[in-house]
Amino acid sequence: MKKVFVVLLSVLCVLTLAGCGKSDNGGGNDTGDGTVTVKLGGSGPLSGDAKVYGEAVRNAAQIAVDEINASDSRIKFDFRMEDDEADGEKAYNAYSTLYDWGMQVSLLTVTSGAGAAVAASYDEDKIFAITPSGSSTALVYTDSKNFKGNFQMCFTDPNQGVASADYLASYFGGYKVAVIYKSDDVYSAGVYEKFTAEAEAKGVSVVYVGAFTDDTSTDFSTQLTAAKDCNANLVYLPIYYQPASLILKQAFDMAYAPIFFGIDGMDGILTLEGFDTSLAEGVYLLTPFAADAEDALTKNFVTTYQNKFGDTPNQFAADAYDCVYAIKQALENMGYDGKMSSEELYDAMIAQFTSMTFDGVTGNNMTWAENGEVSKAPKAVIIIDGVYVSAE
Repeated sequence: MKKVFVVLLSVLCVLTLAGCGKSDNGGGNDTGDGTVTVKLGGSGPLSGDAKVYGEAVRNAAQIAVDEINASDSRIKFDFRMEDDEADGEKAYNAYSTLYDWGMQVSLLTVTSGAGAAVAASYDEDKIFAITPSGSSTALVYTDSKNFKGNFQMCFTDPNQGVASADYLASYFGGYKVAVIYKSDDVYSAGVYEKFTAEAEAKGVSVVYVGAFTDDTSTDFSTQLTAAKDCNANLVYLPIYYQPASLILKQAFDMAYAPIFFGIDGMDGILTLEGFDTSLAEGVYLLTPFAADAEDALTKNFVTTYQNKFGDTPNQFAADAYDCVYAIKQALENMGYDGKMSSEELYDAMIAQFTSMTFDGVTGNNMTWAENGEVSKAPKAVIIIDGVYVSAE
C-alpha cells in the first residue's frame, strides 16, 4: 500500500509541475491548414488620463491583425491588450497576465514609465517586444544592461531632442526659443537634455527655460510670462498633450501668440475631451507620420481607421500598425512554423530585426540597431483647420 501511495504521489508531483511550472511560450498554434497562429500581447492605458494613446495603439494594432488574418500570409495573430493605466505596477500585473496567457511576441507598453517597469521582465523571460510609443531608452537599455529583445518603433527621447533642435536650426534659425518641460518626468526631461545640447551646438537661440512638476502642472502663468518677457517667438514643448492643452489656453488668455512646437507626446491633443481645438491652430509637431501623405499604404491605413473608429489616426496608431507588420515580416522572413522554443523564437526575432529593412506608414527603409533603437527620418506636421498636414 505504501508503494502504491508513493507512485501516486510521484504522478501528482509530475502533473503539478507540468501545470504550474514556467511555461514555454515559443510554440505557435499550427491549425492544420498551413497557417501558424502567434499570440501577440501588449499593454497600455485603456482608461485614465492617457487613454487616448492606449486606445490609438489598440485600435491600429487590431486593424493590422485583422488585415493579416484575412490575407494569404501563413502567419496569423491572436491579439490581446491589457489595460495598465500608464502605471508601472499595473503594467507588471498586465505582463503577468499576458505571460500566463502564453504571449509569444509583444507590443510591450504604450508609455515609457509603464515600460520601464516591465522591460527587464521581457528580457529575463526572453519574449521579443517592440513598443510602438514608449520612447524612453529605459525600455531598451540602461547604463549597465542592454535588453536584447526589446525594440522601439518610435524615436527614443534623445533622438527626439536632437531631431527637434536640428529642425529648428534649419527652419526657424532666427527665432528666439523658450522651452517649457516637465522636470520630474523621464520622457520630458530626457528629450529636453538632448535638445539643449544639440541646440547649443547648432546655434539655436534659447532665451528661456521653464520647468514644472506634477505639483505645478496646472498654472503656467509664470513660465509663459517669462517667455513673453524674453521676446521668445517660439515655445518648444517636449511634453504630453494634457499640460500642453493648458499652456495653449493660458497663452491665448494672456494674448501671447508665439509658434508652439511639440513632439510625439502632444499627438492626441486634437481628441482631448473638452479642448478647444482652435487653440492648437498653427502648432507644429515633430513626428514620423503625416496622415495626409499621398502614398497608397498611408491612404489605406488612414481610410480604414477613420471608417472603423471615426477619427484620424495619430502617430501612436501609425507606429502600432507598423509594429504588427514588422513582426509579421520578421516571422515570415525566418520561415516560422510554430516549432521553435521560446528562446529560439526570441533569438530569431532579434536576428531579423537587427538585419532587416522595413517599409511602413511611419517611414521607409527603417532599420534597428542592436540596442533596439530605430532609424527613420522624422517629419514635421502643422495643425491647420483642426487636422495635421505636412509642414514641408
